[in-house]
Amino acid sequence: MPSPIVRPLETADVAALCDLIDALADYENLPRPDSDARGRLAHDAFAQPPWFHVLVAVLGEEVVGYAVYYFTYSTFLARPNLYLEDIFVSREHRGEGAGLALFRACATEATRQRCARMEWVVLNWNAPSIDFYQHLGARQAQEWLPFRLEGDALHSVAG
Repeated sequence: MPSPIVRPLETADVAALCDLIDALADYENLPRPDSDARGRLAHDAFAQPPWFHVLVAVLGEEVVGYAVYYFTYSTFLARPNLYLEDIFVSREHRGEGAGLALFRACATEATRQRCARMEWVVLNWNAPSIDFYQHLGARQAQEWLPFRLEGDALHSVAG
């Protein structure tokens, strides 16, 4: 079995990326991005400066997984952080090393950018992912609670 190749997203990969995002939405029981969102995603993936970065895992000629990340900043550490927004491998290619290769590529980029840490969230019911991250030495942050402002509440606060 060949090892996966991890590389940056190319314009020819956008359809495959959107299909994988749909598969992640299905896995997480979330609505799939609509056509407008897919168009914005394709545009924003190549914006200058980029809103986010995408790595893809390729086996043979097939894009089988992806990772989306962006940088935040820690004022207390005075260093950037890599925030891993999504990491996903198609169901039929799990166990072939693509997820680990993507995760390692993100960690490598975090160290290359001198990040203080790499952060992400995982759904509390996603035991396979939790086990994967813990096996790599990640720990669940207990001291910080995620909050979200969206939709009408976001617009209300914005005035």
